[in-house]
Amino acid sequence: MFFIADTHFGHANIIKYCKRPFANAREMDEFIVGEWNEVVGKDDIVYHLGDFSRKGGGSAEWILKRLNGRKFLCLGSHDKHMPKLAGYFEEIRESFLLDLGKNQFVFLSHYLHKVWPRSHYGSWHLFGHSHGGMNKYAQQEGKLLDVGVDSHDFKPWSLDEVAEIMATRPLNFNDLSRRAR
Repeated sequence: MFFIADTHFGHANIIKYCKRPFANAREMDEFIVGEWNEVVGKDDIVYHLGDFSRKGGGSAEWILKRLNGRKFLCLGSHDKHMPKLAGYFEEIRESFLLDLGKNQFVFLSHYLHKVWPRSHYGSWHLFGHSHGGMNKYAQQEGKLLDVGVDSHDFKPWSLDEVAEIMATRPLNFNDLSRRAR
């Protein structure tokens, strides 16, 4: 299982905005597709947490055809066109709440939330949208992680990588186990 956000395929201005090291959108797109397919297998599950591409149509479809994995999408601020490409996704929603078993839940949304489902019981929250701008906050505030490409060398995060990071994060500010101390 993998997580990624903010690929912004076909979005030339994101290169300047986020200081991405690419000459143009085509170069960026090819690099991200390569990084994705290097770690994601054909049958792996990938949750994309929004801002997949700047526009729908042929270029987004061409990229989706090339990406490995069974894809799920959380709608982001640039994804109004994505329902037209719903056939390439297992499911498209505003957010997901995953049950990993052993009482571990993961809330997925394009946007960072201060509280989220089951946050008071230690659930994790993965998000995008901030392009690394909230990393310091996330490190201090609990089981939060920006899974956007700008925070992870333009590649998806594996569930194992996420679990390693979460093991280093403090309890969520509203975690009920804090009251037992």
